[in-house]
Amino acid sequence: METIVQFIFEHAQHAHWIVFGALMLAGLNIPVSEDLMIIFSAVLAATVVPENVYKLFLGVFLGCYLSDWVCYWIGRQFGPKLWNMRWFAKTFDRKRIEQIHSYYAKYGFFTLLIGRFIPFGVRNGLFLTAGLGKMPFGKFLISDGIACILSNMTLFTLAYTVGKNYQTLLHALKTINIFLFAAFVVSGIAFVWYKRKKKAAT
Repeated sequence: METIVQFIFEHAQHAHWIVFGALMLAGLNIPVSEDLMIIFSAVLAATVVPENVYKLFLGVFLGCYLSDWVCYWIGRQFGPKLWNMRWFAKTFDRKRIEQIHSYYAKYGFFTLLIGRFIPFGVRNGLFLTAGLGKMPFGKFLISDGIACILSNMTLFTLAYTVGKNYQTLLHALKTINIFLFAAFVVSGIAFVWYKRKKKAAT
């Protein structure tokens, strides 16, 4: 991930294409952090290439959305045969997949919506389970599309806002640190004074 991030930073003008490609790899369960790509793209848009803000968001959204299709079709085409592959069996726990399947049956669309905000392999498990359970592709497109745009917009907007106001936030953080340090010093002095007074009393 560090190599990818460094490469994106060095080629900021074309970052939207690089991010899109990296996110497509995530659909094959290659360890590319979707959250990190979104956050980094938003910060780039806010600080380095503000003229590419829409390109970066589009690269992020399409990369996330289309990579979901890849994961869905892997599950749909290969089905239970996937567990015959050692790498797959280690990556996706069968009990977790069955649990996600039960969530789909119980909560439907909300499983995708809520699950999209949970990182660490949960998302790919959602899309794979949709394919394994042979969810109609049209239904998957609409449900995942809504969930994807909402989660992407939320995280991108938050990261963009922080990136655009990082100097103000940094100044506020420094002020808070000064107050915390002062409080720590005062507390330390009070504690030493209390211990000495208690010792003198005995």
